[in-house]
Amino acid sequence: MMNSKPISNRIMKVSLLLVAALVGSCNDFLNEAPDNRVALNDLDKAAQLLTNAYSVASPAFTDWMTDNTAYTRGVTIRQIHQRAFEWQDFVDDPNESDSPSFFWFQTYNAIAHANEVLAVLSSLPADTEALKQKKRAVESEARLVRAYGHFMLVNLFGKHYDASTADSDQGVPYVETPETVFIKTYKRNTVQEVYDKVEADMLKGIELVDDSFFANSGKYHFNKNAALAFATRFYLFKGNYDKVIEYANLLLGADPGSFVRDLTSEEFQAASSSVQAYPQLYSSPQQRSNLLLMRKISLVQRVDFAHGPTGDVYDEVFSGNPFGGTDERENPSFVKGQNGQFPAWYESLFERSSLNSNVGLPYHIGLMFRGEEVLLNRAEALAQKNRITEAITDIQTLANKRYSGNISTITITELRNFYGVGTIPTISNRAVVIEYVINERRREFITQGMRWYDIKRFEIPVEHVLVDGSTIELEGDDLRKVLQIPTSAIDVAGLKPNPR
Repeated sequence: MMNSKPISNRIMKVSLLLVAALVGSCNDFLNEAPDNRVALNDLDKAAQLLTNAYSVASPAFTDWMTDNTAYTRGVTIRQIHQRAFEWQDFVDDPNESDSPSFFWFQTYNAIAHANEVLAVLSSLPADTEALKQKKRAVESEARLVRAYGHFMLVNLFGKHYDASTADSDQGVPYVETPETVFIKTYKRNTVQEVYDKVEADMLKGIELVDDSFFANSGKYHFNKNAALAFATRFYLFKGNYDKVIEYANLLLGADPGSFVRDLTSEEFQAASSSVQAYPQLYSSPQQRSNLLLMRKISLVQRVDFAHGPTGDVYDEVFSGNPFGGTDERENPSFVKGQNGQFPAWYESLFERSSLNSNVGLPYHIGLMFRGEEVLLNRAEALAQKNRITEAITDIQTLANKRYSGNISTITITELRNFYGVGTIPTISNRAVVIEYVINERRREFITQGMRWYDIKRFEIPVEHVLVDGSTIELEGDDLRKVLQIPTSAIDVAGLKPNPR
């Protein structure tokens, strides 16, 4: 079994490789002397190694850069929090969770585990049909986590996919082989190259996926439903709307509402009186809507750290809806600092460094793919294809489990009236529905790290008010929406920085 030392020890152990910021590690498997390594000589060990192929870095820190966040008083503000809030390039500290460097390093570290497995898989014995089936399942998981890691990296450290420029836009290195030298030089693949490689890995993973080998619910592994959800996000970002609809249909089937947690239900209403019970229920693997769960070392779930939504932000996000009901996402919420409000969706967890220790690592269980996202992805894709009635049906499906009271069944007419555009001919039904989906996605995923991608995709400007009352702005096409790669990757690995 792999050594399960705390992540801080693993970071220190590979500090020399970290200088290059790309050279991955497989914990003790790669870093111990050969006679202490775990030999990857059977499928069980390969599958076990893949548990380390899921990055512990959360993308939710990106919410600090969005319009979901305002200056929050009475909380601990680290330099990393303020730099995110002001869209400054981050200090290169890969040990600082909730930072681009931490995300970069931990994601490439996770990818390295997948590459180790894929490199040896063909040589592992599989003499029976059952073992051959398991080998295919292991390959599927390894390809899916590798694809997902690179997809997340390119969408933080590269431009949003644009078919007209993707061939020349700088992406990230797509690493497909294990490290065999101490420091290896890399080049940045273009955004197009990264997307092509992600797609190839993802589609092969979907072809081979087999949930029968996952223990319990399988929600902590790239199961079939998670893979289909990944495909809907991938093709949405790429602008291939037919594919979004195709993969969403495969997941959602004839009863898409079954993949939406019902916040109006007696179960959720009863849990809402407890700040412990509600996030546990919300993030439970037993929720059908939770498709892929990952442990994330992070402070985003802590109400005593960092900026976050304030009462004013909440009023903006949750004010008004065309259904005439009460949005159950607004409550319950925590008080954050003196003026903050934070949804009770995260369970704040802590891993002690030892049984009797008071130090350790704060973490949460990240909901990396959810049925609600797939439904909204399909609604957006349908609107882009001008299939307005079908898109509104998906919007209604979500609304039925978000808004309590005697809510309306809406049509495009009600939606246009809600936005005050009535019969104005220059504003299309397509534009109205897409605008609603963007806003609904903001409500559905506030503090969970999804808003940043819409801000990039739709070139949405953001304003932040500083403590002195001055205002700063991130413009729609601002270069800072492409996060700067770590300085160690520039200085040692020789990668080109993003323009500023």
